[in-house]
Amino acid sequence: MIRRTVPSPAQWRTTLAALLAGALAVGILVGASNARGATAGPVLGECPADLVGRADCYTGRDANGAYYSIALPDDWNGSLVVHAHGGPGLGAESDPGRSVGDLGRWSVMVKEGYAWAGSSYRRGGYGTRMAAADTESVRRLFVDAFGKPRRTYVHGQSWGGNVAAKVVETYGEQRGAYDGALLTNGVLGGGSRGYDYRVDLRVVYQYYCGNHPRPTEPQYPLWQGLRAGSTMTSAGLRARLQECTGYASPPQERTAPQQRNLDDILAVTRIPERALESHLRFATFTFRDIVHERLGGRNPFGNEGVRYSGSHDDEALNAGVERFAPDPTAVRDLSYDSDLTGKVSIPVLTLHAIDDPTAFVEHEAAYRATLQGARRDGHLVQTFTREHEHSELSDAEYATSIAALDAWVRTGRKPTPGSVAASCGAFDATYGTGCFYDPGFRPGPYASRVEPRPGGLRWPAMTAGQEREWSRIEGVGIAP
Repeated sequence: MIRRTVPSPAQWRTTLAALLAGALAVGILVGASNARGATAGPVLGECPADLVGRADCYTGRDANGAYYSIALPDDWNGSLVVHAHGGPGLGAESDPGRSVGDLGRWSVMVKEGYAWAGSSYRRGGYGTRMAAADTESVRRLFVDAFGKPRRTYVHGQSWGGNVAAKVVETYGEQRGAYDGALLTNGVLGGGSRGYDYRVDLRVVYQYYCGNHPRPTEPQYPLWQGLRAGSTMTSAGLRARLQECTGYASPPQERTAPQQRNLDDILAVTRIPERALESHLRFATFTFRDIVHERLGGRNPFGNEGVRYSGSHDDEALNAGVERFAPDPTAVRDLSYDSDLTGKVSIPVLTLHAIDDPTAFVEHEAAYRATLQGARRDGHLVQTFTREHEHSELSDAEYATSIAALDAWVRTGRKPTPGSVAASCGAFDATYGTGCFYDPGFRPGPYASRVEPRPGGLRWPAMTAGQEREWSRIEGVGIAP
């Protein structure tokens, strides 16, 4: 099912119907899957509700076992957006519903005339390079089935921003693979530094609360997040957080010790109260995945030398909080997997909520410093909005962003934060979700939000030279 030119929508539908009918017939006769469950190609299915009558939607499973979804709009403009989802989810296998849900969530791209393709990744759990490879896989599947698009853009949000940035560095120099990237509310500090505020939350929480683990339970170093054999659930963790801080209760219903614990934890870690549970969940369950499932029990995290401040008694806090140093090989492997070198050769546009409670806006400062360190910041334009959410921004702004990126690629004229903001009104006339750009905003350095560890002021966190050197080490990084 290969076409090398982009047909008109009418020609495409006639040809595709015949091709899919033949492919499905062959699949029925000879079997359309291998040992990993890969399908022979995209299979026509149902679209999300807001795309019914506006696009054709397909699903499938690639050779590595990753489920994927594809949408082809009726008014296809000939270009493709390849989406890298956030998370990571922690299921053992690829989640067939994830890419379908992502298509619904990012349907604005299809409404704007772009074809869309997204992978669920071959497994849950941490693995940035694995997720980048699976994102590249769905791009190739699209090309094999539907022909080479005029232009291809990679989009990632949250951890997916890290994944998409890794796609840019790993595959962006391949001729004709990707023409530009859109990174929204991205975790762009990389794995070796981007989770330090969650390391701090883990130890500060335990200092004040002492219930994760309780003194009566098996003890383990807190950098593990959670001991390997624990049966704790998210509900159980919420119950302990509530027990200690009363975070889910109205302030007037909290006890005095609960309120003081909550005040101290929030002041020291600078984590917004509304996101406290989600950050602690990551510092528990995702840390366990990183340490036990991906790094063989080795510790990639450290907090030696960090001076905690903002509590009612900083001296006691710093004397009593648990301290630990990372295993250098674990740091290397996490860095190789997820840190960014700044080796960017295509246009990259970022969009970030200034009050993002999950991926702090200072991640953007880390990314700019990374590209500056690699002397590639000429490929970067960063935009910011006065929004307060992490998982979803205004549809008008997503439409504005992909249009600005596309114009940059087509014309070679680099946009400015001001020009992007000025163009949003036309899209908001369609979507009515608002334009909240702040063209004059610039985030402070990453170290202004997160206490740096030794060497943590230099960017990139992993240089291109280190990446080349580490790539020669057998078994380096995180296994797919």
